[in-house]
Amino acid sequence: MAKAKQYPLGIDIGGSGIKGAPVDLDKGEFAKDRLRVPTPEKSTPEAVADCVVQIVEHFSAEIGDEAVGITIPGVVTHGVVRTAANIDKSWTDFPIEEELEKRLGRNITVLNDADAAGLGEWHYGAAKKWTEGLVVMTTLGTGIGSALLNNGVLVPNSEFGHLEIDGFDAESKASSRARTEEGLTYPQWAERLQRYYTVVENLVWPDLFVVGGGVSKDADEYLPLLDLRTPIVPAKLKNAAGIVGAARTAHDRAGMASRTDKGAKKGGKKK
Repeated sequence: MAKAKQYPLGIDIGGSGIKGAPVDLDKGEFAKDRLRVPTPEKSTPEAVADCVVQIVEHFSAEIGDEAVGITIPGVVTHGVVRTAANIDKSWTDFPIEEELEKRLGRNITVLNDADAAGLGEWHYGAAKKWTEGLVVMTTLGTGIGSALLNNGVLVPNSEFGHLEIDGFDAESKASSRARTEEGLTYPQWAERLQRYYTVVENLVWPDLFVVGGGVSKDADEYLPLLDLRTPIVPAKLKNAAGIVGAARTAHDRAGMASRTDKGAKKGGKKK
């Protein structure tokens, strides 16, 4: 009897919900409907880790011994969360990757949520054909997340949502939340986006902008109003981008680690 195919798992940790799904890497799609659990009211690393364990156990049959990729709305370096702008402050400097690997006994990769979305779009979505050049993805939501990919290689934790523009933190004026809270029409919001994207393109001279976040579904309402030298397109994977990108990154990283281990063992035999 043939062994059932196993899929890496992607989990996206958000302010209101924690969502996960196994991902078919051949298609860049969910291999099974995603599971969503509410983010704990007190969203400490320990409480959120309990939710992650719940999601992993739910999909245990589909993922087998495959890797798990997890997105965090903050800067992540070497598996440690460094900032907590829109999450509980107890996340700052918390070694979440080590904690989850200890609890789950499997390979875990944790990365910034916008970085994961950018990788998802580069592998399977709006940026798939851009194998050369600089791609900047921005996610417009509660804040502004950003991902920077040069020739397909991620430059992590770019944090372009926190650029100071006209004396303000960029996301405080140009995020989707700012549009909603201030009751801005799409044309009014587009004026702010024009200013934001002009500053970014003058800073790094990208070849392509990809715009993600829930509001990307209404891209026709505001993207045509922007006058930029850089092509700007809506994300294709929508809200699945982070889960897909996290699963792909975890799978690739686990494979690289396995090849490295095999090479070290082989080299050891020759000595």
